[in-house]
Amino acid sequence: MTENDIVEAIHTVLRDHLQNRHLAAFGPQARLNEDLYLDSVLMMELFLQLELSFGLDAPDDLITSRDLSTVADVASLFAGTKPAAGAEAPPPGSVHGEEYQDIKVHCFVSCVCDALKRAGIDHRPFYFGVWDAEFEVGADWVLRYHAPTVSHDFFRDWYRRLYGAEVRQWYDHARGKEENLALLLDLVERRPDTLSVMAMVDLFHLPERENKFNQNPFPHYLMLEKSGDPATFFVSDPDFRWEGEIERERIANAFRQPSVAGGYLFDRRELHPARPADIAAYFEACFRADANPLTAAVRAILSAHLAGADGLPVANLSIALREVPVIAIRKYAYEHGFAFFWRALRLPDDGFLAHCDAIEELFQGFKALHYAMLRLAQTGDAGLVPDLFERLDRLDRQETALKGDLAAVFRQWRAAAGLTAISVEAA
Repeated sequence: MTENDIVEAIHTVLRDHLQNRHLAAFGPQARLNEDLYLDSVLMMELFLQLELSFGLDAPDDLITSRDLSTVADVASLFAGTKPAAGAEAPPPGSVHGEEYQDIKVHCFVSCVCDALKRAGIDHRPFYFGVWDAEFEVGADWVLRYHAPTVSHDFFRDWYRRLYGAEVRQWYDHARGKEENLALLLDLVERRPDTLSVMAMVDLFHLPERENKFNQNPFPHYLMLEKSGDPATFFVSDPDFRWEGEIERERIANAFRQPSVAGGYLFDRRELHPARPADIAAYFEACFRADANPLTAAVRAILSAHLAGADGLPVANLSIALREVPVIAIRKYAYEHGFAFFWRALRLPDDGFLAHCDAIEELFQGFKALHYAMLRLAQTGDAGLVPDLFERLDRLDRQETALKGDLAAVFRQWRAAAGLTAISVEAA
């Protein structure tokens, strides 16, 4: 197929298989996320349908490519006229310099860490809790990053112990949405300069905000302040590195959605740098050398669907694993762990960059696994199953090796800090 043929095939898949509602913007230069609202999962489904319906090959190096912005990019990669970018990430710069890239992978943590960063306090240790942060596998065998059973209390307790500020919940779950909205409006109106106000909204209902997932629903924390215009909020989204003004009514609508319920506040005057002994205790509280919860959860979900637990068909895997990309991106938090210890010990950049490459390979491995799972869900081909379990085993080995390296540098840092014997062992 020519590139023009592939562009037409993409249009057909978006129209007939994905029922895309944004095809008025379609064309070779249409942007995949901003114009066509294709999140990472929909991109996977697009690739799969091009493979199954049009016989186009979608190898792993295409699935993990970072060089996809427009429809033309996808067409040229399938046509083989432009090489895929592969799993290479832009170099983060020296870990010891200010240019070192600051990752954002968890909206609650990003909000509270933004305040630390603005106060000149090293926020990187707080990301120790992110790579294995809590998620849910429901009784329906569906993976969810946000659910009533998922709590931020662990992060709240440790934020107070590490940095001194109490993250208090202002949202009252015993009240209705309108009462909580009124409370939010009053908080923002009367907010002193040092008070940070967080509110959970469904980001899907703010389509003017670009994001990397476009999940529906998409619960997400934002920071809100007054603006110069009474009809707008000044909005900060530390996780997606954006700030600007949005109409109050747009925020109110996203806040009212039944998919979301939550809000916190904290006073930045209470913040102070963390003590080394508390950082060590936090690392030990977070670190799970002998377990990788995400691969364990995906393996259990796959096994349950293959066994037909509770009548589940294999086709339901596409729904059950839809949020794998949202959770897998948390693995980039390992970079903050290595960066903190590397900076403290003044270790050379090349070792840090090698670990960054390993973290990138781990994340891209989850992307490729997710695509392979979608292929099984669409085709029901039992011959694909052994490869899926092999991929899970490989991801387990990769993450366990990363944890072993991290435990080793933690022990080195703790000894240099003059702290007592550790409880964390290398995996």
